[in-house]
Amino acid sequence: MNTVAFPSSNLDPASGTYTIPALRVLSEIATSLSTENNLEALLERFLGTMVKLAGADAGAVRVLTADGSHLRLVGSIGLPVEIVEQEQFVELECGLCGEATRKHSHRHSTNVHFCSERNSHSYFGSRCQHIIAVPLRFQGKVQGVYNLFMASDTPVPEDVALLFDSISEHLGMALENARLTRENMRITLMNERQMLANELHDSLAQTLAYMKMRLALLRDSMEHADTANSAKYLEDVSEGLDTAYSGLRELLTHFRNRMDPRGLLPALQDIVNGFFKKTGIFINFSNLAPDLNLTPDQEVQVFHIVQEALHNINKHSKAQDVSLTLGLDGNNQYWVCIEDDGIGISPKRTPDKDMHFGLSIMRERAQRLNGNVVVEKLPERGTRVLLTFPAPKKEGGI
Repeated sequence: MNTVAFPSSNLDPASGTYTIPALRVLSEIATSLSTENNLEALLERFLGTMVKLAGADAGAVRVLTADGSHLRLVGSIGLPVEIVEQEQFVELECGLCGEATRKHSHRHSTNVHFCSERNSHSYFGSRCQHIIAVPLRFQGKVQGVYNLFMASDTPVPEDVALLFDSISEHLGMALENARLTRENMRITLMNERQMLANELHDSLAQTLAYMKMRLALLRDSMEHADTANSAKYLEDVSEGLDTAYSGLRELLTHFRNRMDPRGLLPALQDIVNGFFKKTGIFINFSNLAPDLNLTPDQEVQVFHIVQEALHNINKHSKAQDVSLTLGLDGNNQYWVCIEDDGIGISPKRTPDKDMHFGLSIMRERAQRLNGNVVVEKLPERGTRVLLTFPAPKKEGGI
């Protein structure tokens, strides 16, 4: 295939016949990236911009498939319906698109016979005389490609080509960020499912196993007409059923409460407000780490630990006042402290099953932060829950 790099424009700058609103286009892209949720719709919208800038007859935009072997058509302008239907998926190495993705640079060619042979359509060679492929790339990774189909073989001016480079980088970055977001959501979902499975095993499964053993003893007692033991084992099964039901309700409540997408601080403020409405107990919420810099996963873990601690306060402490404080110490360790003025935890008193289950949840989430959670009785009255974990290393830090 005869391909070359984009040549310089031969237009006379004094003529004023061709101007590129580069800053306006890039500003619009930057604004759209921060507000547009449907990335494919955004790519299709800017396809129209690309077509206008190049003076193209038609255009198409494709993105890399999940397996990285094909390019999937997500939008087109001006192409015949037959070509659109045939071009839903093309191999990554196909023709000019393949060359642009391999070389990570925009390419163009007046040799349209390859596309003509592939589609057996008269569009290529009649209306389309010239094809341009602009890869959407970011940090060396190609995420997709724009195709522009020109009615003449006039080369695209250099200033337009440079603008295509900038658009390519911006939209390529958006595609990469979308991929990373999907990947992080997938990992988070898998982690949450694993935690749910662990919590079901640690609470509900063990209770059901206990009930199964008691049912076997109950059956044996009934067969031997042992009224006293039958009544005892029946009571054990009834208590086990109540515990299992309570544990299941706790799990459902725990996993239904989702964190505010705005981040940890707004989410904690919502918890504080909701806790007061539900219990009438005021929480003194203080953030001593104004430059709070946590990963999304860390924010989720901290949120659920605080949520579980406040649940235990409401259920067991009989407190009137609660404080919630976040901070960062000199050893680059974040700490989250929840204190109440309730009855406290007695060393001589074994926590009930619900409290034990809640403490297990908090400790497991703290481990996922590479941190630790300590629950202790305050000297005079009340309980302190103290979570500590290392702050994420800043980019470029040692």
